[in-house]
Amino acid sequence: MLRASQYSKGRLGALARVSRAAVGALPRSASVRQYSYQARPDTSEKETIVKLLYNIGSKKEVEQYLRHFSSVESQKFAVIKVGGAVISDDLATLASALTFLNRVGLYPIVVHGAGPQLNKRLEAAKIEARYEDGIRITDGPTLAIAREVFASENRKLVEALERLGTRARPITGGVFVADYLNREKYDRVGKIVHVNREVVESSIRAGCLPILTSLAETPDGQILNVNADIAAGELARVLEPLKIVYLNEKNGLYHGTTGKRIETIHLDEEYEDLLKEPWVRYGTKLKLKEIKELLDTLPRSSSVAIISAEHLHKELFTHSGAGTMIMRGHRLFSEQDLAAVDSDRLRALLMDYDPSIASGETTAASYWQKLAALKKEGGQYWIYGDEPYQVAAVVMRKPGQSIACLDKFVASKAAVLGNITDNAWKLITRDHPQMVWSVPRTDDNLSWHYERADGSWGVGDNIVFWYGVEDWKQISDMVAGKFSVKETSTSTSASAPAGVRAYSTMARRNAVRSAIPSSRRSYSTASPGSPLRVGLIGARGFTGRELIKLVDGHPRFELSHVSSRELAGKPVPNYTKAQLNHVNLSASEVGELAKAGRQAVDVWILALPNNVAAPFVTAIDGAVASLPMKQQPVVVDLSADYRFDTSGEWVYGLPELHRRELTTRNTGRIANPGCYATGSQLGIAPLLPYLDPARLPSVFGVSGYSGAGTKPSPKNDPAFLQDNLIPYAPVNHIHEREIGHSLTRIAQASYPFNARNPLKVQFSPHVAPFFQGIALTLHVPLRLSMSAANVHELFKDFYRGERLVHVTESAPLVRDNAGQHYAAVGGFAVPPHSEGGASASLADRRAVLNVTLDNLLKGAATQAIQNMNIALGIDEYTGIPTPDAPTMSLE
Repeated sequence: MLRASQYSKGRLGALARVSRAAVGALPRSASVRQYSYQARPDTSEKETIVKLLYNIGSKKEVEQYLRHFSSVESQKFAVIKVGGAVISDDLATLASALTFLNRVGLYPIVVHGAGPQLNKRLEAAKIEARYEDGIRITDGPTLAIAREVFASENRKLVEALERLGTRARPITGGVFVADYLNREKYDRVGKIVHVNREVVESSIRAGCLPILTSLAETPDGQILNVNADIAAGELARVLEPLKIVYLNEKNGLYHGTTGKRIETIHLDEEYEDLLKEPWVRYGTKLKLKEIKELLDTLPRSSSVAIISAEHLHKELFTHSGAGTMIMRGHRLFSEQDLAAVDSDRLRALLMDYDPSIASGETTAASYWQKLAALKKEGGQYWIYGDEPYQVAAVVMRKPGQSIACLDKFVASKAAVLGNITDNAWKLITRDHPQMVWSVPRTDDNLSWHYERADGSWGVGDNIVFWYGVEDWKQISDMVAGKFSVKETSTSTSASAPAGVRAYSTMARRNAVRSAIPSSRRSYSTASPGSPLRVGLIGARGFTGRELIKLVDGHPRFELSHVSSRELAGKPVPNYTKAQLNHVNLSASEVGELAKAGRQAVDVWILALPNNVAAPFVTAIDGAVASLPMKQQPVVVDLSADYRFDTSGEWVYGLPELHRRELTTRNTGRIANPGCYATGSQLGIAPLLPYLDPARLPSVFGVSGYSGAGTKPSPKNDPAFLQDNLIPYAPVNHIHEREIGHSLTRIAQASYPFNARNPLKVQFSPHVAPFFQGIALTLHVPLRLSMSAANVHELFKDFYRGERLVHVTESAPLVRDNAGQHYAAVGGFAVPPHSEGGASASLADRRAVLNVTLDNLLKGAATQAIQNMNIALGIDEYTGIPTPDAPTMSLE
């Protein structure tokens, strides 16, 4: 069998030869270029270039990456750092590679060094090259020569590009602003403090590739020398590109012991172990640390590639790559029990990407039964996946068999583009050095299997693949069906990868660490099945009534106290577990009860108006201060009083966005979010990395009149509301502040809005004539253009496995959501001219979407139960009806 890796290597050499001829032979478009817009490559020329790319990878791979790279603004495609040796020794190949990218509509930003050239000139001038801590000491004479050398090398690269018909702009200054790094120690060496991105972006708008030197200036105009690697990293921190490419003549990093090229490094999984390797020293260790520090500040979609100019195309446009790719990735897990994984998120992934389950041929429940039956018969299975459940695989071994069978391998588009599938495959093959699987001949992704297999054999309508099997007798048994491989197939969907990087730095591990937080609170003392006592303060309101119904239907909760000043002495309605009357508990009486800790009440719910909860919280805190944490009751506050807490004592209780805090902080104090704030955050959170920092999201909200409470007012008077819509609190609504405050807390430092630049939103609430439910229309300004399909897919991936958030294509309706426990997000739309990439107008770069939820349920009571379950060590969805999908009336 011809190994795919050998085949790809041959094709790559052919492409390198063809590309150099092609970029010189193809004519440039004769159309007039306008300075204010990016120049577009000639369509027929682009098609020809793309067809040439098919020589290094499948058509599907190439087009997938082109769409991926074209989905962001041009300056966010790639920052490419070019070493001086590449310019001096491989200028033609470098210019050809950059031209190739430009001809398909991409605009890489080049930052180059000139170290070897500078050393040569210094030697000729009889000036000693001096270094301190690996940094070149740059005195006056050295800097004068450096300026000449950088300008000369910059000019060489620009002229080489222009000769190939590629417009390029030499930029030898004006981008990097710096202070002295240490003037006494290094003299004129700079530390970059600011990047003027406009200089780079104006070049791209004019249709020119920006070619930068790494020289910087102080605010008063003094030229300073800066290492090109550092300059490229600082530029990347500002632009947040998908790729940061370091070009070198070695074509990657090499393992110091085996001598093999390292194909991928997933930092989250491998970094600590990699630094312990004896060969990782000096420059290699410094480079890895710098790359990790850089990627830690960038979105997870960003990655670093170390590659030669000749192999740049294969690195960028194929899954298998050609150099060394470094990314943050995600930690992987391996479990041998379905109960140890999040079966809901696994089910969601299979429903989206596994053909047999997605088509309805079988169900996830049937597959779980299959796994259970295998284990009962004495067999084994292994479930593999990553933290966000973007990739999953199932490996089986039946009783008496020595070779494992790969039964499923599914991956989302994000997992494929992020090469997470590579890491998963390495983990699987480390645990199972021998493996077999079968695939129909009609499978669209046969190349995926050929890339990974050591051999294959056609059997009827199927192809049997094997890995690590060398004994011909075993191979014969597999082909003859003695390993039952006809019953299994890998589920490589349309998003399955078509290549693999064969070598990793990871040492084999028997145990795989998982960072997925458990939904079980470590200090829960309740024995399984024992009732958990709930004290409810504030039962008169609409939310209090819903909480009583939910506790009544909960298999673990029971009401111990239901307090209401107005209803004291009256029976508690809608509660069937016991005969219970309302009481009127003061804050001091609650404190007395709390002294017994969880012997009296396991959780207190404060369903009170704003600015009323504090005396009760103070009383509980004082009563339990001397108790061990595991004996202290949980407190869930439904008012806004503690949603802005900065003391660290309260956790914000929106599980879909703050689940990690809820499961790890163990404070026992939970601030339940507001209803409008819940829906608005669910609608904005997936778009946080893409927000336009110069414009604010806008939320138009309409609520049923139950949201106005039980105290009589025009806002809850059905007669006044008939044929009416009442706006109120047009600015500074407390939910307006809550939305921005809470989303800022989950925003990464690299996001447009973060702790240093807090997010604010514009919120306009209204009351409508219906009783319960909320409808939100959100206008979210974006810093790049997206299609409606892009936004829809983004939300599906973000909320995959969340049983109380349903993502729908059509706009959700209040009447379908009222009385339901989930929030629905859908109706994704973008302006008709937003497909124009960076050239789209500012107004067109936005997404519009709709969110509905029941203000009394997911907006209040249901969310409180969700938080109580997590805090008390119960499955998060216990006692909450969770339908598989909402019924939508609007197509």
